[in-house]
Amino acid sequence: MNKKVEKITDEQLEELQRHVNTINNAQLQLGQLESQKHTLVNAIPQLQKGLKEFQDKMEEEYGKVSINIQDGTVQEIPEDEQANT
Repeated sequence: MNKKVEKITDEQLEELQRHVNTINNAQLQLGQLESQKHTLVNAIPQLQKGLKEFQDKMEEEYGKVSINIQDGTVQEIPEDEQANT
């Protein structure tokens, strides 16, 4: 390169900026996803605790039964299966 260049072309600058902006945007989105993941990972134990409390309340009312979460039907659990739970 014999010729001294002081500035790249406008088209080259635009393409360079586009590449850098695309990478920056991807990194920002990744950070947001990681933050959402962290929030959800920390929320799951609390959600599970709420489910367990509700299941205990349902067991008090209906006894040890199986409840279909699709239609709400209740089915007795045979005694031999209750011993395993």
